Amino acid sequence: MTAAQIAQANAELRDQSPLEVVRWAIAQAGGRAIVSTNFRPYEAVVLHLATQVQPDIPVLWVDHGYNKPATYRHAEEVKALLKLNIKAYVPRMTAAHYDAIHGGAPEPTPENEERIKAFSTVMKLEPFQRGMRELAPTIWITGLREVQNPNRAGLDIVSADGNFGALKISPVFRWTDRDMNAYCEQHALPNEWDYFDPAKADEKRECGLHAAWGGAAVAGDRK
Repeated sequence: MTAAQIAQANAELRDQSPLEVVRWAIAQAGGRAIVSTNFRPYEAVVLHLATQVQPDIPVLWVDHGYNKPATYRHAEEVKALLKLNIKAYVPRMTAAHYDAIHGGAPEPTPENEERIKAFSTVMKLEPFQRGMRELAPTIWITGLREVQNPNRAGLDIVSADGNFGALKISPVFRWTDRDMNAYCEQHALPNEWDYFDPAKADEKRECGLHAAWGGAAVAGDRK
């Protein structure tokens, strides 16, 4: 889609419900829609929305090996509840191997910015890029919301993705935590709060999937 077409789509979808946005997105996909997840808090919402429209939609999950036990248990619970068609991708290097060579995942401090980016490139961005190449989606449904951090506040429901070449759709983009909680309660969806992503370090930072530096990092890693 051109920039003008994306702007028009956002204007048309602004007052639509998240479920209507997902219906629109999948109708554009030509059978090549995916939804991504990391099983963080509220991820069950976008997974539920996507599977209401396309029950067998591929669910791209990068398991970098550093999730907490509660997150893995939550992933299994949501997978069973929604009958998810999980497409799991893992890094070419195991967590144990990374720990041995690099001393473990970097501490989430400003001084470790370059180490965090290096970790994200190897353990998250590369397997995600591999998944996107193999699944080859035209539509990528995400759980991005504008309240999450300043970078995401500058996006919209529909946005062009420069890193992975798909049209990115964020059906709950304008929802607050209260909206997400209400949806979970309405549909009896589980949530999980013991989540931590060492590739992000904190909520205000991007791991690279939705930031320009991520595309450049993955391109450099393939050379």
